[in-house]
Amino acid sequence: MENILEKYSLKGKVAIVTGAGQGIGRAISIAFAQAGAQVGCLDFLEENAKRTAAEITSMGGQAVGVYVDVSDEPATKEAVATVAKTYGNSIHVLMNGAAAKDPSGSVADYSLADWNKAISVNLTGAFLMSKATIPHMIAAKSGSIIHIASQLGRVGTANRAVYCAIKGGLLNLARAMAIDHAADQIRTNTISPGAVETERMTLRFGTMEKAREALGPMHLLGRLAQPEEIALAAVYLASDASAFVTGSDILVDGGYAAQ
Repeated sequence: MENILEKYSLKGKVAIVTGAGQGIGRAISIAFAQAGAQVGCLDFLEENAKRTAAEITSMGGQAVGVYVDVSDEPATKEAVATVAKTYGNSIHVLMNGAAAKDPSGSVADYSLADWNKAISVNLTGAFLMSKATIPHMIAAKSGSIIHIASQLGRVGTANRAVYCAIKGGLLNLARAMAIDHAADQIRTNTISPGAVETERMTLRFGTMEKAREALGPMHLLGRLAQPEEIALAAVYLASDASAFVTGSDILVDGGYAAQ
């Protein structure tokens, strides 16, 4: 009888993670490596990318830290080529998690520059990274692309107009990509976390305790998620355990969107 847990293995797969330097991206990079993948840890802050990669290698995994500006097409092509060259010119998994800080406010409050900056990294970045990676997946006749969306791609909230627009865009981008590339054996899905205890929470609220007080009660489970809880969903979508899953969104939001 086949061991069902073997379906969750990423052994023999090469994975790219953007936003790998901290938070959710770091947790997913480590989880992918622990599941057996060779991981390209990409980040706008190269030292953070290399730090995550070094953490993985110190645990016996395989990883390389690479600089990328996901809003710049030549930079995405170069970063993907670097990872592919490092690990035998194959890429099987792409996790788009790079995210610029989005400004708070309504559409009446934003400057065009602030709106465009958030879109260029958080949404256009997923497009450019996917565009650079898909040819490698087609060559490998296998691929899993994962966009990190949000429960706020499904429901609105005050003063987060650009964030809600971006995350809703990622949900439908994944659906369209799933349709376009099913014949290439490339699956595309999204993960929609609720509030997660990362550095971004302290930037927005000042302290993690204030973030917990403000956002915890909005989730049915009464707390914020840990980055590792999002990483478990990413391993599932990256692995053969989800071989029949494409064009889907996995909510890991503690029940936020159920209310």
